[in-house]
Amino acid sequence: MSSSGLDISQLSDSEKSALETYIAVTSQEPSEAIPLLRRSQWNVQIAISKFFDGEGPDPVEEARAALNNPPPPRPARQTQNLMSDDLNARFSPATRASEPAPRVVTQSEDQSVYRPPFLLALLFTPFNIIYRLLCSSFRLFSSLFPFLPRLLNTTANPALQGARRNTNGRRPLGPQDTAARFIREFEEEYGSNAVGFLENGYNMALEKAHRDSKFLLVILLSSEHDDTNAWVRDTLLSREVIEFIKDPQNEVIVWGGNVQDSEAYQVSNSLRCTKFPFAAAIVHTPSVSSTAMSVVCRISGTTSPSEFVEKLRAAISQNKEALERIRASRAEQQASRTLREQQDSAYERSLAIDRERARQRREAEAARQRAEQEAAERQAAEEKRLHDIAQWKRWRAQSIQDEPGPEVKDAIRISIRLPSGERVIRKFAPEADIEELYAFVECYEALQDAQGKPSGVEKPAGFEHHYGFRLVSPMPRTVYEVEAGGSIRDKIGRGGNLLVEPIEDSDEEDQEVS
Repeated sequence: MSSSGLDISQLSDSEKSALETYIAVTSQEPSEAIPLLRRSQWNVQIAISKFFDGEGPDPVEEARAALNNPPPPRPARQTQNLMSDDLNARFSPATRASEPAPRVVTQSEDQSVYRPPFLLALLFTPFNIIYRLLCSSFRLFSSLFPFLPRLLNTTANPALQGARRNTNGRRPLGPQDTAARFIREFEEEYGSNAVGFLENGYNMALEKAHRDSKFLLVILLSSEHDDTNAWVRDTLLSREVIEFIKDPQNEVIVWGGNVQDSEAYQVSNSLRCTKFPFAAAIVHTPSVSSTAMSVVCRISGTTSPSEFVEKLRAAISQNKEALERIRASRAEQQASRTLREQQDSAYERSLAIDRERARQRREAEAARQRAEQEAAERQAAEEKRLHDIAQWKRWRAQSIQDEPGPEVKDAIRISIRLPSGERVIRKFAPEADIEELYAFVECYEALQDAQGKPSGVEKPAGFEHHYGFRLVSPMPRTVYEVEAGGSIRDKIGRGGNLLVEPIEDSDEEDQEVS
C-alpha cells in the first residue's frame, strides 16, 4: 500500500485482526478500509455499519470543496442512527413494505469486562439488590403494557438505553460467544437446534445473508413471556416450519437471540419489536442500493405453523425474483472473473514458455560462443605449440655436433630407421650423450631444410620440449630412454641399428601409472 501511504506492518495485532475481519465482510480495499477503521476507533462493528449504512459527510472536506468549487444544491442526505428508526420509513408509503435492516454496535470480542474490586462490590451490594428489584418490577410492568418500552426507547436518551441492556445479571459476552450461549441454552431447553441457528453475531449473519444472497430469518425470544415455550415447540420446531426453512429453494438462514442479552436487546429495539416471540425476514434489496438490507416481513406474537410459513412464503415470493437476478449477476461476474483469471493464467503460462525458450536460446548461444572461443583458444595454443617446436628444432640444430671425420678411429656408426621408412646412417662421437642422438633424430628435417646448421635462432621462451618418440634396438629389443642419460658408447656400444618408435598417448599414460 505504498500508493496510499499506509503501511500494514505498522499496525498492532488487534488492528490487523480488525482489518482482516472488516475486509472479509466488506471486500473493501485496505487503502480505503484503514481510514474508515481509524475514524471508527478500530471498532469493526461500527466500521461495518458505517460502510453499509453510509457515513455522514465530512464538514471539513465539504468546506474545502465549497471554497474551490461550490457544489450545486442537492437534497440533504439523512442517515439512520444505529439505535433509532428512519423517519422517512415511518411515513413514506413506498418504504412501509421493506425498511432498512438495522445494524447494532456490539461488544468487541477482545473487550474485557470491568469487574469492580471485591470490597467495593460488597459495599454497593444493597444498592445492587434494590436496583435489581426495581428492574424486575419494570420488566413485569412492561410485560403488562408492551407499548411502554417502545415509547421509552424512542424518547429516552441513548446513554440510558445502553444502561438498561444488561439488567438481568447475565454475563456480557462477544457476539459469537453470545450466539453460542443462546444455541446451547436453546438445545438444553428444547432438545436440539433443528432450526439451524447461526453461531455468529447479528451483524455477521446480516453480512452472510448479503454475501450469499439469502433471506435472514431473525428469531427473538424472551424467557419472561409465557407464550415463548409453547410457540417454540408448536410453531418454530414444527415439521412444517422446519421443512420450509431447510428447503434449499427458499434460501433461508436463521439467527436467533435472547433479549436478555445485549445484542438481541438492541436488535429488538432496532426492529421495533413490541411483542414476543418475534420473527423478521431480512433480505438484500438492490432497488434501494447495492448494499441495502431491508426488513420485508415481521411476525409478532404467537402464530400457527401454517400462518408463520405463509407469511414467510409471501415475503420470499415478493423478493425472490430480485434475489435471483442478483445471483445471476454475481454468477456472471464470477464467470467473467474466472474467465479473466484463466486468460491471465494462460497468458502467464505462455509468457513463461516464451521466457524459457528465450533463456534456452540465450544459453545455447552462450554455449556456442564458449565452444567457439575454446576452439579458437585450442587452435591458437596448438599453432603456438607447433611454432615453438619448429623454433626449438632450429635452435637445437645449431648445437648438434658435427659428424666425426676419418681421423676419429673409435667413432660409433649408427643406422636409424625413421617413421617415414627412410634409413639414415651417421657417425657420432663416443663420448656424446644419448640426448645428442635424440636431438639429431628430432632435428633431422630442420637440418635437411637448412642444408646445414641454422644460425641465429633463439630458444622459444617458456617452452619445455618433450621428445615424442623413443629409440629402440630391434634384436634384442632394447629401449634407450633419453631420461636415463649416459654416453652413446655406454648405451649402444661400437655401433647398432635403431628404430624410431613414436610414443602414443596410451603409452604415456601407462608409463605414468607404472
